[in-house]
Amino acid sequence: MGSASYVIGLGSNRPHGRHGRPEAVLRAAIAAMADHGLAVRAVSATRRTRAMGPSDRDYANAAVRVASDLPPAALLVLLKRIERDFGRRPSRRWGARVLDLDILAWSGGRYRARTLQIPHAALTARAFALGPAAEVAPGWRHPGRHRTLRQLDHRLHRRQAVDLGPAAQ
Repeated sequence: MGSASYVIGLGSNRPHGRHGRPEAVLRAAIAAMADHGLAVRAVSATRRTRAMGPSDRDYANAAVRVASDLPPAALLVLLKRIERDFGRRPSRRWGARVLDLDILAWSGGRYRARTLQIPHAALTARAFALGPAAEVAPGWRHPGRHRTLRQLDHRLHRRQAVDLGPAAQ
């Protein structure tokens, strides 16, 4: 397989003993990806976002665009290993975590297996993932929505502004 591009979403809402605050955890995770052979091509700004679900800690979220010869399933195994290296343990869904790495998009288009779906199933509905992804790969076209990440991000923000009413605008 030739080199493929991936957009990986990063999230953290717990400090790490060695790396510190969640923002620093994300920077260290990006360095770890590079140390494991992923060629980092672009890094988004880090955003502070409200947690979904039971966690009461805000998240630091970002995205990176990387190049790799790994197929999607092997990349997922590598990302899960990096999460474990950072102290990630199985926890309840949407609970607090030191590091969360998700494959959001792939230059190969769609991929579906039991434990992995690309593009990420919730990508277009989650501003904390879509915004950073659009920053690192604005022209990437979603294979199911037939729009670029930049267009989808703009539509999501416009829809959220309308849903919040006139005071939010």
